This record gives sequence, C-alpha cells and structure tokens, in this order.
Amino acid sequence: MASDESALRSLMQASLGGDTRAHRALLTALFPLLRRYFARKGVNDADVDDLVQMTLIAVHERGDTYDPGKPFAPWLYAIARYKMIDQFRRTRRHVGLDEIGELADEQDFSDALTARLDVDAQLATLPPKQATALRAIKIEQLSVAEAAAREGLSPSDVKISVHRGLKALALRVLGK
Repeated sequence: MASDESALRSLMQASLGGDTRAHRALLTALFPLLRRYFARKGVNDADVDDLVQMTLIAVHERGDTYDPGKPFAPWLYAIARYKMIDQFRRTRRHVGLDEIGELADEQDFSDALTARLDVDAQLATLPPKQATALRAIKIEQLSVAEAAAREGLSPSDVKISVHRGLKALALRVLGK
C-alpha cells in the first residue's frame, strides 16, 4: 500500500486526472495514515473514525484545491488538522487558545512529516523483512507476537530481523 510522499502525490495527481482506480487507492492508503495521525494527537478512539471519514470526504470533495507542484502530505494533514479542530469545537464547550495553537503548530507538523519521510527513506534501504519487522515493532509498537502473526513469521524471526535492521541502520548512520 502506498504511504510515502511520492506515491501519495502520484496517486493524487492521477486522481485529479480522472483515474478512479488511483482515487480509490489514494483513499485506501490515507486511511491508516490518518488513523495514526489522529491517535498521535490524542483524539479519543470514538472520534478517530469520524475524523478519518470527514478528512477523506474533504480530500475527495476538495481535491481541486491541491497544487500538484507542491508536496501532498502537508496539504492532507492541514485538512486533517482543521477537521480535528472543528471536531473539538463541536464536542467540547471550550477549546483554549493554547490548545488550538498546539494543534495547529505548523512547525511541529512539518517536523513530524519530515521525520516520517526520513524514516521511510531509511527503511527503504533495508531488506523488506527487516524493514517490515522494524516498522511493526518500533513504529507501530506491536508486540513481537502480534508482528509475527501479522507477517506470518516466527517470533524469533521477527526479533532477528529487528536486530539486524537496527544494526544495519546504526552502521549506516555512524558511517561504518
């Protein structure tokens, strides 16, 4: 499933060109990204699915506002952020200025996006099994048993893949 910036951008551009398969693939790829985004922002579980749905609808309805010459993810997460703020306004009596400022902090948002793209780029340099194991254990924070069951591997294979992946990344970062 597409989840990196270039793949999402390509899907969005194809979608804007009228490709219904690309549009469907884009919305499918955005679903888990948006769920993680809202969960990281502390949205309660009951509201996450509603916010994901509202954001996907907005992407569908407002796709023509996306500038294909610019990165896709900041445009997407800006929509998500505004949907989240609107939801807070609807469900809470009062949202303080500090809280809105924290939610709307562009620098924090940009830094998180850059970090995500950097991690994706580093994981792409690893063998697929190591990258998948690292993503499951270290990013998605699955247990070894959950990751093993999801990927059809033994728990020891997951542990070894994580160890080897971390070792390879450390060597790359340290320049050895």
